[in-house]
Amino acid sequence: MSENSSPLSDVEQTKTPTPSGRRGLRRLLPMLGAGNLAVFAFYLGIGAVLLPLQVQALTPGDEQAAVANLGLVAGVAAVFGTLFNPIGGALSDRTRSRWGRRNPWIVGGAVAAFFLVLILGFADSLLMIGVGWCLAQGAMNLHHAALTAVIPDRVPHQRRGTAAAAMGIAVSVAGVAGTGVAALFTARLPLGYIVLGGVVVAVAVLLTALTHDPRGDELSERAPGTRTNAVAALGRFLSALAHRDFALVFAGRALLFLGYFLIFGFQLYILDYFIELPAGLEPAAAVTVLTLVSAVGTVVVTAVGGPLSDRLDRRRLFALVSGVVSALAMLIPYLSPTWTGMLVFAAVNGSAFGCFMAVDTALATLVLPSEDDSARDMGVLNIAAAGPQIIAPFIASAIILHLGGYGSLFLVGSAVGLLGALAIVFVRGVR
Repeated sequence: MSENSSPLSDVEQTKTPTPSGRRGLRRLLPMLGAGNLAVFAFYLGIGAVLLPLQVQALTPGDEQAAVANLGLVAGVAAVFGTLFNPIGGALSDRTRSRWGRRNPWIVGGAVAAFFLVLILGFADSLLMIGVGWCLAQGAMNLHHAALTAVIPDRVPHQRRGTAAAAMGIAVSVAGVAGTGVAALFTARLPLGYIVLGGVVVAVAVLLTALTHDPRGDELSERAPGTRTNAVAALGRFLSALAHRDFALVFAGRALLFLGYFLIFGFQLYILDYFIELPAGLEPAAAVTVLTLVSAVGTVVVTAVGGPLSDRLDRRRLFALVSGVVSALAMLIPYLSPTWTGMLVFAAVNGSAFGCFMAVDTALATLVLPSEDDSARDMGVLNIAAAGPQIIAPFIASAIILHLGGYGSLFLVGSAVGLLGALAIVFVRGVR
């Protein structure tokens, strides 16, 4: 899974959003939420259920081969998808058509991803699965990059918090929806791929049909003479990391995400090989139950923790405490490797991690080096979420196979997450 938002380009930062009034926003915001729900249901349903089952079926009864193969496929595909995200953003930036500049990529990426997962569902070798999932990740990131760029294009500054909240809630719901749908098709994997891909296409068509996508000539362009080469652009893009507080927030998020994805990517195998499930409960269904428990905790605690941190003006404290609790929650399955232990882990970790994400995003906005480059620098922060998804499958498979198994995976995840939370301690200038 590469659920990474596209960094906003310099062109986008100079544009004035051109929303079609209050009525247009009423239509746009729900569609943005639906779009993100479809995207992350696709990522999570396939990444957490369908893909592990398909890889496992290649070597029935051979746990070590399944773990190694899943780590390889998921890791390489995450790299591929992450590379296509900024490419998709740049391509949609430069598109000029009567259908707008985002719409062709929103629909085109969705349709391409659908046909690729349709083929992926029938793949019967590791090479075919790997190639299929890499290409599907690439197509989905072309779609997702354009979808993410809709906010700076069409949402006024004073409503972007609402837009971000709608998209954030959609991500929490997507975990339940994606794994729930995938769990219905454990015996018919190709159909599961078709359904998840089809939902993305359907929502993409609705979004483009019901909302207005400004053409490039409707938006102000970059001032003449400001084009630079790729190296200089990359240097500008990463310049925020030279600022101490921003770099610490970046490191904290990256480490907490790494600890989280060490566990999440192998959750199906954890429930199959490490945890004894109640009679009649299959691992895929168990993933859905855990995702639901985690999502409920995330929504409830985030709704309380975010506003409370605003009222008390203690965002750093909230981020630190919730990060520490999230990391320590990973010790629960290590100390109690039971189904009950996993349920408690899902509730505590989901609640704490959701609160951390809400408060950490607010914290990040307070340590941005420059208001003029806030969109670009928040794009840099997205790398802290995307990067761990690339390396987590490789690290997790190595730990499972060579460093003590699934119990050690929870220990390492907890230690890495704790380091990330403690990085917040050294942030200055924010309470």
